[in-house]
Amino acid sequence: MKNVIICVWLACVSIVSLQAQNFLRPFETVSHQKPTYITMEDGKEIEGTVKKLDRKKGLIEEVKMKIGDEKKSFNLNDIKFAYFPQSGWDQMIKVLDFSEDVQQWERGLFDAERLKEGYAYFEKTEVMVKKKQRTLLMQLVNPSSCEVIKVYHNPFATETTAIGVKGFTLAGGDDKSYYISKNGEVAYKFSKKNFRQDFEEFFGDCPEIMKKYATAKWRSFEEIIFAYNKACEN
Repeated sequence: MKNVIICVWLACVSIVSLQAQNFLRPFETVSHQKPTYITMEDGKEIEGTVKKLDRKKGLIEEVKMKIGDEKKSFNLNDIKFAYFPQSGWDQMIKVLDFSEDVQQWERGLFDAERLKEGYAYFEKTEVMVKKKQRTLLMQLVNPSSCEVIKVYHNPFATETTAIGVKGFTLAGGDDKSYYISKNGEVAYKFSKKNFRQDFEEFFGDCPEIMKKYATAKWRSFEEIIFAYNKACEN
């Protein structure tokens, strides 16, 4: 029965994936067996296995790792970016995301092999949270296409209704808000609630997008981001 559920789940994911280019799914749980790769502010890459991710209000503040026989801790201030390995279902979902368009991922700016293996990419960036600018380690959910606009997972975002079977999420469950950065500027929250209100202000400099998505709704947000990065990068 379990195999049948998995097959149904995979089929549903495949159908949904064919409809549009999707963001990577949010990071949930880290693997404590596979290596994690952290690049420090000085350019040095650290490889080891994660023992614990110290979080505050859902945000990563410190990474505790085992490197050989040593245990070390790395503070957010010293980290530039990181590739965290996903565990269990998270990893399977990431691999499916990648398989939607291999050529697209290979054109990306990041390590395609690690993304293909189900790693989540986090980078340190400036984010405006409730009128206060903060430096945070955020998951980039559109690494395959982020030449102009980068989209980061909002760990506090509520989700739209998802389709599920016996505890497995098959489709839906899309975040109702993300943090987005344009041309390297401070990232701010872009939400479903204010989608139409912010649409023209944010995408108005690209006539092609304004014409094609003049009446678009939130469900087209991911498609719009990919289209903008492709058509309006100059």
